Amino acid sequence: MELRPTGLDGVVELLARRHGDSRGWFAEVFRDDVCRQAGIAIDWVQDNQSFSAEPGTLRGLHLQAPPFAQDKLVRVLAGAILDVAVDIRTGSPSYGRWLAVELSAAKLNALLVPQGFAHGFMTLEPDTMVHYKVSAVYDPGSERTVAWDDPDLAIAWPAGLTPVLSDKDQVAPPFSALGPVFRYAGASA
Repeated sequence: MELRPTGLDGVVELLARRHGDSRGWFAEVFRDDVCRQAGIAIDWVQDNQSFSAEPGTLRGLHLQAPPFAQDKLVRVLAGAILDVAVDIRTGSPSYGRWLAVELSAAKLNALLVPQGFAHGFMTLEPDTMVHYKVSAVYDPGSERTVAWDDPDLAIAWPAGLTPVLSDKDQVAPPFSALGPVFRYAGASA
């Protein structure tokens, strides 16, 4: 397993290596010891899985506020997604910036989205299945949403796909209404 830093501090792409023979292939898709050696020490407490029948299904942008803030490790089991992380840490040099990574079953990659980031994804293929580990249990009272199409964020979602949204995501407030939820560790008090 290889860990690849991205353009946003704390967001890391994990790449698995396939080992194949005439029967098929095998891959280690997650190793706690490798992550901990790289300074990523997260205790995962819940695994989630979603299935989306239609390409263009958009889930996000979501987060949970402390004390139920979640780190997420997102992997695609079938199909493909454009996975997006938005830095929402007040005082961060990359506050309001976003990063998008295509995750797919074929690429066998994953994205670590730490606390302090809003997260969302759009499916690129039919019948896409996404699995993600989280570091805190779901808590409805801590859940926050941000409009996926907020012009201040200007996320470049895939062209040519009509977003399929939940009722909640259709009425999500703009980024400017989120207010301070997380503080960047390097920010002065």
